[in-house]
Amino acid sequence: MRAFEVVETGALATVQDLGRPGLASLGVGVSGAADTRSLRLANRLLGNDEGAAALEVTFGGLAIRAGADLLVAVTGAPCPLLVDGSPRPLNAPLTLGAGQELRLLAPPVGLRSYLAVRGGIDVDPVLGSRSCDVMAGLGPKPLEVGARLPVGIPPHCFPEVDVAPTPAPCGDELMLRIVPGPRSDWFTAEALETLTSSSFEVTSESNRVGMRLDGPELERCRTDELPSEGMVPGALQVPPAGRPTLFLADHPVTGGYPVVGVVVTDDIPIAAQARPGQRLRFRVPPNSPYQFGDRDDDS
Repeated sequence: MRAFEVVETGALATVQDLGRPGLASLGVGVSGAADTRSLRLANRLLGNDEGAAALEVTFGGLAIRAGADLLVAVTGAPCPLLVDGSPRPLNAPLTLGAGQELRLLAPPVGLRSYLAVRGGIDVDPVLGSRSCDVMAGLGPKPLEVGARLPVGIPPHCFPEVDVAPTPAPCGDELMLRIVPGPRSDWFTAEALETLTSSSFEVTSESNRVGMRLDGPELERCRTDELPSEGMVPGALQVPPAGRPTLFLADHPVTGGYPVVGVVVTDDIPIAAQARPGQRLRFRVPPNSPYQFGDRDDDS
């Protein structure tokens, strides 16, 4: 049987694909890889469909043992790779012989690495996806030592790239593009200025659901309660304490705190690689049709 065994899990390792889109009306979030760009790259390197299920590994520490000859690729956070103790390259197809062990060490920058295998990870899908949603409890559970994961049938096309030159995630301050609203009118003009002129620190209270940020308070100009409304990946929700939370892959489908802005889709993979202690800044692209307009606080 084409499969591999989990020898060590690290801090958190889960099976992820591109998630469960289109089910929010049923109370089911999209989930899927936090850094979809890295997942897609890993699959393309192996000739897989870009949404084939792979492993998302948080801060390295994963080790697997091949039960058959496998072709794998690792992308995302640049964790050092060892096959039976010998270094191997990132962002490139790697051959694992039956019985060989692949180990991912802790990356010097970034947070999440992606281990894909040619043929994809063939666990049972739930609502059309093999993704582990840690908040909703849908899909396969986070990996445990001794778990044996089956591998699907290899695709007909074969990899045509030896290595994909890819910049490592930034280890310094990150700049994320943001679209104002939908509830920016719940905040003072000073708070909106602060949002785009200050930096915010990623706290240790962060996971696949969202990143809690520490920094200057974003003061509201309204004190009434907001009925629960739909949430999307990238939403920057601000609870009463005034410190925002940036929603990621496993975010709730509804929320009752105002969303001051939403990180653009292309920058969510960048945010997903931010580590605790790293700092973020937000900016509205100058050519965006949506801007934080000047307004009276009573509007």
